[in-house]
Amino acid sequence: MTVIPLSDVSVWVPDACTLPPAEQPLRVAEFDALFADALVEVRRCVARGTRATLLLEGPSDLASHVQRLVETESGCCSFFAFETVELAHPDPVRCFVELTVSVPLAHSSVFDGLVSRAVAIGRGAQ
Repeated sequence: MTVIPLSDVSVWVPDACTLPPAEQPLRVAEFDALFADALVEVRRCVARGTRATLLLEGPSDLASHVQRLVETESGCCSFFAFETVELAHPDPVRCFVELTVSVPLAHSSVFDGLVSRAVAIGRGAQ
C-alpha cells in the first residue's frame, strides 16, 4: 500500500484551499482516520471522472461525524461537492453512510488524489 505522506499533502490539496497550511495535515489526518476506520467500498462514476461514492460503515454516530467533516472541508475547499446519505444497517448500533464526492473538471487532480488516498488507506476498499 502506497500512502501519500502527510508532509506531501500538496499532492491533493490545491492552491484553491483556504485552510491555513499549518492546519492542512490535521485535516488530511481526519480523512485518513475516516478512511482507515470506516471505508468499505469506492465506486467511481465512469461517465463522470470527477465523481465517486464512498461506502462507509461505523457506529451509529458515523453520519453526523461525516457530515461535520465534509461541511468543514467545504468551508475551505468550496470546489468540493459532498452528499451524505445514511443507510440502514442490520445492527441497530451501526450505520452505513454513502458519501458522494464530486469536483469540477478543473480540480480533477485533487479529486484523483483524494480517491487514491481513500483506496490506499481504506480497509480493503477498491
